[in-house]
Amino acid sequence: MPERPPRSRSEPPPTEPTQEEVNVSVELLLEEVNEDPQTRPLLYGRDLRGQSVIVTGGATGIGRAIALEFARHGAHVAFNYIADGPNAEQVAEDARRTAREIAQLEVRSVVDECDIRRPGQVRRFVERARKKLGPIHALVNNAGIAHDGALWRLSDDAWRDVVETNLTGTFNMIREVAPEMREAGEGKIVNISSVHGIRSEFGLSNYSASKAGILGLTRSAALELGPSNINVNAVAPGYIRTTRLTDGVPAEILDRARDKAVLGRLGDPQDVAHVAVFLCTAFARHITGAVIPVDGGHIL
Repeated sequence: MPERPPRSRSEPPPTEPTQEEVNVSVELLLEEVNEDPQTRPLLYGRDLRGQSVIVTGGATGIGRAIALEFARHGAHVAFNYIADGPNAEQVAEDARRTAREIAQLEVRSVVDECDIRRPGQVRRFVERARKKLGPIHALVNNAGIAHDGALWRLSDDAWRDVVETNLTGTFNMIREVAPEMREAGEGKIVNISSVHGIRSEFGLSNYSASKAGILGLTRSAALELGPSNINVNAVAPGYIRTTRLTDGVPAEILDRARDKAVLGRLGDPQDVAHVAVFLCTAFARHITGAVIPVDGGHIL
């Protein structure tokens, strides 16, 4: 075994770093990993830059978080809202506010009042989005409503409105974008379902039926559109901290939901947004027909 050559007499012997030098090095490392208070896009979304995405129900709540997350990744975003009832003006203002925030991220946007239960309005909305933003790369079906109550007390309208908005509206949107995606030979569709589509609770018969239907629709669409290289997946949020949840659900139910989640907390809209965006990237290219719970372990 050859011997190491002797060190030159002019070469100084190695010295151990002083404690002060070690402390400085540690401080520099800590500065590099300090939490950045600014919201920044995750690296998995780089391939979304310049793509066009439709997010239904994007004015508030989870839909708003999803629309903004796509915009942070450089995607152009079209979203719809429906302004009716006593809060119509507030909903319209929320939609304008979301559109302004998207514009600040230097991407193009389309905001449209569209009732996804109406195929004619859906067709107009998608055509407008395509004309202004270009070919549609991804669709996130987020729009949904709830009218809770014991099933023997549900009115015909309460049943019909929830099922037609949540399930039929999702079908209408998929049907409208599918031909374009099939012709392009690619596309991403994400349907926002719910853990209550997997396991229901009292008073949610219409809501749970609609969300369970979305899971069946997701699998069928994945099967039919897969040969055209179109991924179709579902996200099943648990209790997510939105204004609709905190204003409309009694505190004791929220406390029980928090206790039931193995992570011991409610989710935030951004938790759902990150998963929805991920499913529309090349990183999820081999995932289709899947249902991903975002519930903190609520259904375990």
